[in-house]
Amino acid sequence: MINAQSLTMHYGSFVALDHVSFQAREKGILGLLGPNGAGKTTAMRILTTYLYPTSGTATVDGIDILQNPIEARKRIGYLPETAPLYSDMQVEEYLKFVGQARGIAGAALEGRIGWVKEACGVGGVWKHTISELSKGYRQRVGLAQALIHDPKVLILDEPTSGLDPLQIIGIRDLIKELSKEKTIIFSTHILSEVEAIADRIVIINEGKIVSQGTLAELAAEVRSRGEVKPGLSLEDVFIALLMPKRKERIKV
Repeated sequence: MINAQSLTMHYGSFVALDHVSFQAREKGILGLLGPNGAGKTTAMRILTTYLYPTSGTATVDGIDILQNPIEARKRIGYLPETAPLYSDMQVEEYLKFVGQARGIAGAALEGRIGWVKEACGVGGVWKHTISELSKGYRQRVGLAQALIHDPKVLILDEPTSGLDPLQIIGIRDLIKELSKEKTIIFSTHILSEVEAIADRIVIINEGKIVSQGTLAELAAEVRSRGEVKPGLSLEDVFIALLMPKRKERIKV
């Protein structure tokens, strides 16, 4: 469904991405992990056609993002880390505006609005002005706008940022349910989130892919180095792959 091919991004002399390649399979969840500044957000912005890469390309549902960016965008729902909200609009008004901008109208628009209202849990603030909302509710509205046009692909940058524990569980369950019909890429700093819902994991650091695969495959890679014992968590794997020369062994 998504095939990133040797994505490279330079900001002057700084290399944000260095020949990054990975795939996100249809109806699956790909977790993108890495420390701050690793290149995760840059990769997501390229996939959504927000940024034009220095070299490399990607396909979304078979469509090249450089050759046909408009068609690629139609298939993508995007929630950046800072949700793109208009603070002077009411929640209902904003979601109708986004739906219309996506080319949805009439009964189809009403149906999608009703669905995201319930799925994202924003009914309680439906008539509130966005400027009045807490960070958690702003995040929910941001997720609703990403889903309004029923995209085949969801790209979510820190989707649970600012949510309380119960809200995080709700969004996690929603992402799992959506993955039955959609391809999802999400980045987060919360390793337990990735461990709980991702089918495959890409670990990136300093603009390069460190490793990728299922958690079992990543754990096997770490164990093959003779650095750790069996029974690894994602946290153990993450630390081992990003700090391969550390002196202490992981205790499990």
